[in-house]
Amino acid sequence: MDAPHATHEAIEQALTTLRDGYPSRFSAATDEQTLRDENAKILGKKGELTAILKQMGAIPGDARKAIGAKVNALRVEVETAFDQRLATLAAELRHAELHARPFDLTLPARTLRAEGHAHPISQVREEVIAIFKSLGFGVFDGPEVEHEVNNFTKLGFPPDHPATDMQDSFWTTDGHLLRTHTSNIQVRAMTSMTPPFAYIAPGTVYRRDDDATHSPMFHQLEAFLVDENVSMAHLKGILEAFAARLFGAGTPVRLRPSYFPFVEPGAEVDIGCVFCRKEDGTRAGCNLCKHTGWIEVLGCGMIDPVVFEECGMNVPGEQKFSDPALRRDETQKWTGFALGMGLERLAMLRYGVPNIRLFFENDPRFLAQF
Repeated sequence: MDAPHATHEAIEQALTTLRDGYPSRFSAATDEQTLRDENAKILGKKGELTAILKQMGAIPGDARKAIGAKVNALRVEVETAFDQRLATLAAELRHAELHARPFDLTLPARTLRAEGHAHPISQVREEVIAIFKSLGFGVFDGPEVEHEVNNFTKLGFPPDHPATDMQDSFWTTDGHLLRTHTSNIQVRAMTSMTPPFAYIAPGTVYRRDDDATHSPMFHQLEAFLVDENVSMAHLKGILEAFAARLFGAGTPVRLRPSYFPFVEPGAEVDIGCVFCRKEDGTRAGCNLCKHTGWIEVLGCGMIDPVVFEECGMNVPGEQKFSDPALRRDETQKWTGFALGMGLERLAMLRYGVPNIRLFFENDPRFLAQF
């Protein structure tokens, strides 16, 4: 009986000491975090009052109820005192804020770096435009909603060409559609201007494509030149100069025969892979170039004679040359070349972007990298 009685007295003494000491501990706390720390030392899982509760098993049954009531009463008392002190600290903090020395509004403000910047597609577009301007090309514009004659017929597309199918084009009404390429601008220039001229035509185009490398709305840039005696050699020279200025000096260029309705002959243009290029100019091969060392960037070719005829130029039967020495074909005074590229593809190659959708999702984490 002596041991339980001694434990009973020890618990009573501990409760008295805790009741007498916690008010000063709360009063000494001058900020919220310190107050919460003191409260946890009393009521927390390893707190002083919790430790007292763990000793209740050693108290006789007739005294346990009385001690339990005192412990619960002390818990409520501590919780009430904590809430009151917390409210007092909040009121003191607010009072200090309201009566503190006012701000000096004449001090210079701290600027935040929140200014915007150009989208990566816009950056590539402006860079490509600047390159072609430096090569003597002007900029020509045209509408995004176009008549099928300018979008297809005058470019030599046969009526049953797959590109004219509803599954590939966004048609509106009365033979109009959202342009599927910026070549419609070439037609407008050739039907409204007299050569020689050289223009680029950047703009938005629309097709029914949607996957990792295609978007139903994307950006193209067309370049075309019309003059006398234009040849593939002139086209190759422009392509080499363009590749060197965009991807770096010494970037190799090759042309592979290909078919496009509005050029003859036509070619796909590849450049030496910019990702696996070594310092000595050789290429090790990588997944992006499929270990070939070459990456396709655009399509090009000599403007088809049919396009000249559709646009009212080089009409059969008309004499075009005044100098007999130039009369290789009197109906073919004007010749020219055209090339077209997708700006998204250039941006993907330039920045190593794996999915075209990233350009349109407006994720600030992605855009902040440019």
